[in-house]
Amino acid sequence: MPFVLRPSWGLLSSCVLLLSTLSACDESGPTPDAGTWLPEDSGSPDSGAPDGSAEAPWDGGYTVLEEHGDWIDRGRYSPCDFNQQGDPTTIRCDDLSRYDVSQCSPEALSQVAQHGIYLADMRGERLLSDGGTQIAPDFTTYQLFSDGGTDTLNGQPLLTRNTDGGSFFVVGSRTNPFNGAVTVTALAGCQVPSPGIITGCYARCTNGRFSRAGTFEAWRMPSQRGEGESSGGLRLISASPVALGDAVDVYVTKNHAYVVSIDDLGGTSNGGLTVFDVSDRAHPIFKASISLPGDSSWNGVWAKEDALYIAGNRAGVVVYDISSPAQPEYVRHLPAGQGAHTVLVDGNRLYAMSPGEVTYVHDVTSPLAPVLLQLITVPSEFSSGGAHDAFAYEGRLYVSNGFGGYSIMDVTDLDNVRHLGQYVHGFNAYAHHSAVGTFAGRTIAFEGTEFNGSHLRVLDVTDPANIVKMGEFRLSPVTSIHNLILKGHLLYIAWYHEGVRVLDVSNPTKPRQVAHYNTFRESVPGRTDNLFEGTFGIRVPGDGYVYAADSVRGLLILNEL
Repeated sequence: MPFVLRPSWGLLSSCVLLLSTLSACDESGPTPDAGTWLPEDSGSPDSGAPDGSAEAPWDGGYTVLEEHGDWIDRGRYSPCDFNQQGDPTTIRCDDLSRYDVSQCSPEALSQVAQHGIYLADMRGERLLSDGGTQIAPDFTTYQLFSDGGTDTLNGQPLLTRNTDGGSFFVVGSRTNPFNGAVTVTALAGCQVPSPGIITGCYARCTNGRFSRAGTFEAWRMPSQRGEGESSGGLRLISASPVALGDAVDVYVTKNHAYVVSIDDLGGTSNGGLTVFDVSDRAHPIFKASISLPGDSSWNGVWAKEDALYIAGNRAGVVVYDISSPAQPEYVRHLPAGQGAHTVLVDGNRLYAMSPGEVTYVHDVTSPLAPVLLQLITVPSEFSSGGAHDAFAYEGRLYVSNGFGGYSIMDVTDLDNVRHLGQYVHGFNAYAHHSAVGTFAGRTIAFEGTEFNGSHLRVLDVTDPANIVKMGEFRLSPVTSIHNLILKGHLLYIAWYHEGVRVLDVSNPTKPRQVAHYNTFRESVPGRTDNLFEGTFGIRVPGDGYVYAADSVRGLLILNEL
């Protein structure tokens, strides 16, 4: 998510394609090719695909896909309508008489549960002076309680709630913290096309003036697709809550899990570092928690030998000595402009991505004594939103630049860093995180955007000057991807409300889900209606387990497929 609104949380994959460990990479050997399968990787010795199916290995061919951005216009969601006629300064968005619900279904609405967390995809419709209609994507969230809890819309208490007897009308207000503008949003429910999904119409007014209206489709979380808790043999081994803030990232080394947290959304708990001994994965043992005054929003974590590097959103990179793994000792801060949002270790380099549109590169040959080597910036026309995250692979740094797009930089010589190419996602897409590997001799990037409706893009980046979209994978139109790890032909994705998703990408043109685990529970204390809830960080260090950081549930350990 853009730094100016609220920190989003990044986690970097590292080095080579086969992430058997998360230690520094051995650059002396050839790059593994995940397009080549060995018999022991298959479900059957005679099969071509890793699950035992008859599909042959990908041969490198593909069809170029057009880029349409993240949001897809699926047409009006409901026959409900809001009357936009009149002086914009006199139109009240909370005036129920302006909503035409004559074609709606009170019977279906009366069966809707009186509680739940919903994310709503909204199709804005603004009438133009020439009689036309301007269509634009919009989004909102709300949470309803049936036990006396505080109902919210966009994280703020509702002004109006009428959800009884076949009616559905909720109104909320939010003040922009940057310019003080007050926006009122009202939702009028109309139909229930399937359990857990409500459609209707909405209107927004800002500072007492009508701004837009349209229709919406609200999904109750977790997404309503009739899924079970898990599939594909992925199962929960243990869950360990953290006492500090909202957990967003995890790194595992020395049989210890280092979980970092940001300040929690409710403002009741600062973030920091929580340490677990995970020698017994089924029974992690809490060892320590650390939070520094004035620098508690810790967003990313990585380690090299006895050094732990933490991305601090305010003060830069925090370095700890973990020679005694259970008791980290503070060493120093590495200044990083406006703070460090994410960190990555590749060989003897430490990369720290800063919202100030700069990537700081340190020499960590001596891990506890980093030395600043260089500052990397992408061309200004591609840097909108800042250097949010990055992935290092074969002498290149793949930088996710928020709204600026996906940049490929040649970093073989830090004294001559060159911009090799750029992928621009189009309207309403925010470059967030990626992983890169080799498939059928081609360099392939798996790139995830953020915000509602974000999805996975598969890009051929063999020629950085001519980046081609060759595949994609989507889930619901309301949830967001956060981080991903590529391990062999499997892509492990932390997908916020959607939990952990595992895709087989052996044919990168056709990613397909082979396993999932739904981490989201609306009943867990601390859940809110924020878009950025659920699974943030994910690691697959090659020890037979998957480690995930869930904002409220803390450290989750699952089995590796």
